[in-house]
Amino acid sequence: MSKEEILKAIEEKYDKLGVPVEAMLEGLLWSEPITYWDYIQTDALLGLQIPRTTLPDEMVFIMYHQVNELLFKMILWEIDQVAKSSEITAEKFSKHLMRISRYFDMLCSSFTVMGEGMDVEQYLKFRNTLTPASGFQSAQYRKIEFASTDLINLIDARYRDTIDRNSSFKNAYDHLYWQAAGKNYTTGQKTTLLTLFEKKYMGDFIDFMEDYNDCNLSKKFKQLPDDVQKDEVLIKAMRHYDYTVNVKWVMAHYNAAGKYLGGEEGDIEATGGSNWRKYLHPKYQRRIFFPYLWSQEELENWGTF
Repeated sequence: MSKEEILKAIEEKYDKLGVPVEAMLEGLLWSEPITYWDYIQTDALLGLQIPRTTLPDEMVFIMYHQVNELLFKMILWEIDQVAKSSEITAEKFSKHLMRISRYFDMLCSSFTVMGEGMDVEQYLKFRNTLTPASGFQSAQYRKIEFASTDLINLIDARYRDTIDRNSSFKNAYDHLYWQAAGKNYTTGQKTTLLTLFEKKYMGDFIDFMEDYNDCNLSKKFKQLPDDVQKDEVLIKAMRHYDYTVNVKWVMAHYNAAGKYLGGEEGDIEATGGSNWRKYLHPKYQRRIFFPYLWSQEELENWGTF
């Protein structure tokens, strides 16, 4: 575009907004040029790491989990490009799913950063200052699950027969698979880990569950024409995403936890008090976003193939 065309387009844009173009142009006259550190907010970002101990490897632990949360935000952003789109094609669906899967591929491979980047001795010391905090309390990860599949696939397998689309969202929430990891097995009471988590996020979660009930990735797939649902590239992308999130990434987490919490004398309890082996291993929880895209044999051997 020529200079004249650009200026005309700018004037038309701000006329529609009811803003005098002269005011906008004068604002540009006095504005300072943007810098990398201002745009990325580098100083603010680098000021968010605040260790609770004097052990240097705690900084690795903090930064690693903050990077995870940034990637979770990127994943939710990509999910919305599908979930919130009024018209979706197989090509667009596949494109965003593969972006999401690449983020989870990064998360899977990044466990070596934490797994090989912290001394076990240091971790076992500073972890005691984290109680009852736990990665279990990542709200963004829960939202990724809600936005990916129908709620029934996130219900504890023991209660799925009691939940249907007529059940309240609160009832569904109370029977989510991860609820069991936040309860005392002896008394049945909620742990401090879960109590604090729910105090902070339960209302937000129930609203989010309702919002994505009819537009989660699984629902969007089923809303596609039958011929599009058979698109091989799209099916491959969905299976890759399902396996990457619910087996590959979970097992990477499981194996990293085993290095620090497992031992010859038995497992150490997670900071939140959960049985981390049964909570994390996919063969127990059987988290599957798109069960209709897997064979019966694959479903029966979920987490072991």
